[in-house]
Amino acid sequence: MAVTISGRRIPLAAIRDAALAVYGAAIRTPLIRLEPEAGPRPSDAQAEIYLKLEVLQPIGSFKIRGAYNVIRQLTPEQLREGVWTVSAGNAAQGVAFAARKVGARCSVMVMDTAPDTKIRAIERLGASIVRATYDECWRTVEAHGSDRMTGHFIHPFDDDRFIAGNATAGLEILEDLPDVDAIIAPLGGGGLLSGIAAAVRELKPNVRVYAAEPETAAPLSASIAAGRPVYFTNWKASFVDGAGGKSVLETMWPLLNQLSGSIVVSLDAVARAMKHAAERAHVIAEGAAGCAIAAALGDKAGAGKIVAVVSGGNIDLAKFASLVDACDS
Repeated sequence: MAVTISGRRIPLAAIRDAALAVYGAAIRTPLIRLEPEAGPRPSDAQAEIYLKLEVLQPIGSFKIRGAYNVIRQLTPEQLREGVWTVSAGNAAQGVAFAARKVGARCSVMVMDTAPDTKIRAIERLGASIVRATYDECWRTVEAHGSDRMTGHFIHPFDDDRFIAGNATAGLEILEDLPDVDAIIAPLGGGGLLSGIAAAVRELKPNVRVYAAEPETAAPLSASIAAGRPVYFTNWKASFVDGAGGKSVLETMWPLLNQLSGSIVVSLDAVARAMKHAAERAHVIAEGAAGCAIAAALGDKAGAGKIVAVVSGGNIDLAKFASLVDACDS
């Protein structure tokens, strides 16, 4: 789907339309209370923290919402061509799952930072895998295509239909916690955050919506500081593979620059947040989801009822164990 740079918006009608359809593949996920860490928060701000458990989706992440909302709208001719996407793992699973639902072939360009658990999940869903470097994958994201792939391209975030599907998570939050004060979600490409923000802006404009980014890859924070989309010059790969791109796409900037801000967290804080969620809520969060939890546990989102979107739980268990074990050392 073509997108325009200026004046871009996701209409509430499109989000409500998606909400009528996405549960053909996705589920409505619960919202649970997370007990705070011991000791006062840094600013003594009183906050109630809730977790939106997208880890319980059939593919273990929110991406099934956007992927299915796109695929259900493709023509029979487009589906016969097959579909493909580019992904660190979660979008690939979403597109593969949705493609299998409608009987379409699927292939995925997978970046070399994707963990084994995501690779195995993509294979189980019947998609063929094309390996690529992170840089090639990011160029494909920017160009909306690659001459190495065939079929109908489904962008993993920069598509209004994908964003509207993701936004259904925002509708659920507002329905389940009408007096929510702030919502935090990790920033990868921005498809989840821009969807949630679009729903919130129309229905509860006073609710704050924040991005959460790792300190090693925080292009939105840098872009907000510059007042325009920029590259993050000191980008580094980390266990936070589902968040923290190298830049903010110009086409996404009109949606993302309306957020309340970006909360940048350290990798240590992410690992501690993952451990806290596991101990207190029995939730296994991957690195990107850990960013949102870490941001909620800090004081930068302010007081009140704060929802952290636990965007996915697709992490190698051995890696998860090593990260949380290291928190004790």
